[in-house]
Amino acid sequence: MVKKILVSQPKPASEKSPYFDIAQEYDVELVFRPFIKVEGLSSREFRQQKVSIMNHTAVVFTTRHAIDNYFKLCKEMHVIVPEDMKYFCVTEQIALYIQKYVQYRKRKVFFGQTGKIADLVPSMVKHKTERYLIPMSDVHDDSVKQMLDAKKLNHTECVMYRTVSNDFTEEEREAFDCDMCVFFSPSGISAFKKTFGDEKNNDVVVATFGPSTTKAAHEAGLNVVIEAPSPKYPSMTGALKAYLEETNK
Repeated sequence: MVKKILVSQPKPASEKSPYFDIAQEYDVELVFRPFIKVEGLSSREFRQQKVSIMNHTAVVFTTRHAIDNYFKLCKEMHVIVPEDMKYFCVTEQIALYIQKYVQYRKRKVFFGQTGKIADLVPSMVKHKTERYLIPMSDVHDDSVKQMLDAKKLNHTECVMYRTVSNDFTEEEREAFDCDMCVFFSPSGISAFKKTFGDEKNNDVVVATFGPSTTKAAHEAGLNVVIEAPSPKYPSMTGALKAYLEETNK
C-alpha cells in the first residue's frame, strides 16, 4: 500500500489541482520536492556563444524559464528590446506570461495550441522574413534546428538556462520515507540516483512521465509501476489515481 508519495515538481499553486483530490480520496500524503532546478546563464557565459540578441526580430519561447532568462539577460547586458519585437510561444499560457515583462499586443504575440514547436511553424512561415532567436536549455537536441531549416527560416538557437541537480540535504536524505516517487524527466532520475544510489531500489515504486524518463528509470534499476502518458491515461494524475484505486483498496 502506498501512503506517502514524492512528486518531483513544485507544489501546485492552485488548490484545485487534481493532486490534492487524489491525496484526499486515497488518504495519501503528497510531498512536492523537485530533484532538479533551472538556473540562468550569466551574461558572461551567454556572450561566449557570440549570439547577438539585437540581430533578431522575433523570439520563440517554449517555456516560462526561457522568457525569464531572455529578459534577465537583456537587462544585464543593457539590451533595450524593441517594441516591435515579435514573440512566438508554444501555448497561450506562455504567451500571456510575457506580460510580466512587456505590454501584451496581439499583433506581435503568436501562440500554438499543442505545446509543441511544430504547431508554431506554420505561423513562423507566414512571417518568413523574421530573424528568429530560439532560447533553449543546455539539454536539447537538433530537432528544432532541423525543423526550421527544412522551412528555410532564418534562426539562431542559443542556450540561456541550464538544468542542475537540486541536491537533498543530509537531513532530507535521512528523513526520506516515501513509498513512491513520481518523475517527469531523466534528470530527475539521475538526481535521485545521485542522492540514494541503489539504496531505495527495492523500497520505492516509481511513476514516470514520458518515454525518455521511463527508459532512464528502467536503466537505473528502479521499480517502475506507472508509465504515463498512455492511451488510457494521458495524464500523470489519471494514471496515479488508477494505480491507487487498485493497490490501496
